[in-house]
Amino acid sequence: MDEFLEFKHVSKRFGAVRAVENVSFSVKRGEFFSLLGPSGCGKTTLLRLMAGFEQPDTGSILLDGQDITQLPPHHRSVNTVFQNYALFPHLSVRENIAFGLRVARKPRHEIDAAVDQMLKLIQMEDKADQRPHQISGGQKQRVAIVRALINRPRVLLLDEPLAALDLKLRQRMLLELDLIHDQVGITFLYVTHDQGEAMSLSDRMAVMQAGKIEQIGVPAEVYEAPRTSFVASFIGDTNFFDGAVAELPMPDYCQVRVEGLGDILCYNDKQKTPGDRVNLSLRPEKFHVTVDPPQQDARLNVLHARVEDIIYAGNHTRFWVRAGDRRLSTYQQHRRYHLDEKPIRWGDEVWLWWDADSGYMLDDYAPLEERGIGAPEPVRPAGHAAEARQA
Repeated sequence: MDEFLEFKHVSKRFGAVRAVENVSFSVKRGEFFSLLGPSGCGKTTLLRLMAGFEQPDTGSILLDGQDITQLPPHHRSVNTVFQNYALFPHLSVRENIAFGLRVARKPRHEIDAAVDQMLKLIQMEDKADQRPHQISGGQKQRVAIVRALINRPRVLLLDEPLAALDLKLRQRMLLELDLIHDQVGITFLYVTHDQGEAMSLSDRMAVMQAGKIEQIGVPAEVYEAPRTSFVASFIGDTNFFDGAVAELPMPDYCQVRVEGLGDILCYNDKQKTPGDRVNLSLRPEKFHVTVDPPQQDARLNVLHARVEDIIYAGNHTRFWVRAGDRRLSTYQQHRRYHLDEKPIRWGDEVWLWWDADSGYMLDDYAPLEERGIGAPEPVRPAGHAAEARQA
């Protein structure tokens, strides 16, 4: 796949606010590419710049090698799907879908054939003559998507299209949206603040903060190998460690000394040397928490800890444990829950252990307090309904 859509050093201000600052990235032809980040990070501004609704202060936007930075929206062969559907209430489903082709003055037989194809794609042939108020939210969203697709744009822009749906419907629409993309093969540029949506749908994703891109990669890479503390904390949950390299006990690994906790063995992919300060990220699911200590292994990190909090969540149980002066988050998946091991209860002394390859060293270093993530999580009161559920 070639580089189909390119943003080159794009910046945009609104008064004193820097919405986008020197952003460069490319999207491949036919790719499902997501812009992910919190409110105000600049992702919707990038979408509006691509659509032509806004003009960048500096930089350029290229589509299939053509500079479209100054082109008006109707000359860009780009369509947008909005969060609020924007369907015409007085038109039927069929008429809504056909609208773009009618504006383009396509022949009637061509319009009818294209609309029938789109209705079949979204499995709504039986709803063709109904008005928007007569169909569900998920059906409205499907109609909005194929209405944007029927003109065969070169890029489909989606601005948080599932945000107005309830959880179950949103989960179903994720599958349908992925299927539609696979069937039509058009390049999708998708904006969302929901990490689950981006992880589920994207071929690649860009994580944004404060008008800048923090990291671009496939979902597994962004989750398993976050470059910065922001990416690590925004995509899923994580535990952070702030320490200094103490020694290099074996090839490719380093021992990181964490104040108040001890030494942690970590894969040294950043080629750090003794004395270097580092931040580590360790996902909660990488831990094992057991009543009995694990078998000895040179690459295992093992801590003695006490359980401070337990939350039962159906498919897993979440634990907060105290190791040294650190409060850490972990969970156990319920594969054979309580059938082959003693249940862990609040206040139990436990062993916390993980493989040295499970922790990830961040690209940048700063004391965690400066990142706003240094304060320990508050401990819940000891009168635990969760403990009662474990009994």
